[in-house]
Amino acid sequence: MALRLTVQRAEWRAHVDGVAASVDGLIPVVKGNGYGFGRSTLHPLVKGFADYVCVGTIHELDHLAERVTPLVLTPTSTPPSPPTGIAPILTVGSARDVAALARWRGRVVVKLQSSMRRYGAAPDDVDGIVVAAAATGLDIVGYALHLPLAGSDFDRLAEVEAWLARIEATGPLWLSHLQPQSYAELRGRHPERQFRLRLGTALWHGDKSFLQLSADVAAVRPVDVGDRAGYQLTEVPSAGNLVMVDAGSAHGVAPLPDGASPFHFARRRLQLLEPPHMHTSILFVPAAAECPVVGDRVDVQRPLITTLVDEIEWT
Repeated sequence: MALRLTVQRAEWRAHVDGVAASVDGLIPVVKGNGYGFGRSTLHPLVKGFADYVCVGTIHELDHLAERVTPLVLTPTSTPPSPPTGIAPILTVGSARDVAALARWRGRVVVKLQSSMRRYGAAPDDVDGIVVAAAATGLDIVGYALHLPLAGSDFDRLAEVEAWLARIEATGPLWLSHLQPQSYAELRGRHPERQFRLRLGTALWHGDKSFLQLSADVAAVRPVDVGDRAGYQLTEVPSAGNLVMVDAGSAHGVAPLPDGASPFHFARRRLQLLEPPHMHTSILFVPAAAECPVVGDRVDVQRPLITTLVDEIEWT
């Protein structure tokens, strides 16, 4: 009994390999929950098409493929203690980040502030951070710019162009959230510059037609109007069935932003009796509606980047 990600192996691998072959300077991103696959599933694939991989934090330096160098995207407030044999590239975006690495000797990229206004150095602060990093003994190997998802590639390219006028042409500029064709256009405009394109969702997911998230039906219990069930002893709205499915808050499963149920069966949305809890969700199916039975699977509508699956089923 499980929350399961079913993957059409051939179609998925064709997509991943196609993206990898079409983007010169591709840097895969493997962070968080591994885009629903788990980091241990994705890391071995990186070795086939990249020498670098981006991870989220210093706590994600596990499952790395041999001879693949990790770049840690999030600045750290403490020097890392990476596993033996791993020499990660870290990110600095402020004087505080540089100071935190005062006792650490290694390679870093300087994170530039984008319109996201999250991490990163403002234009007037970059030179000072570069000088401080060099004085601390850090080896600056490039810059990084994390562009927003909102807006168009025209807007994102404009941000990149503005920064190119402010930073030296030594070392690559690591970019995110550009379409491959826009990235290729940028490289064509600036052949004297080095660029790297970080890809996560676009690389590992594609159009998702070859990915399906589903949960097993663990139990079905008949109920009558006025009956109560669940953690909150919620009153059922009418006669029907309670359907227990193996997916809950521990998996990252929750109601949709508008409060709707994320579960579907026979092309119909199934009603939540109460919000998902831990490893189980309780659904209510009216007596007149088609009801799943034990052993059936119900479809789950959740973003894979926030979902922890129990099993991956390759078909």
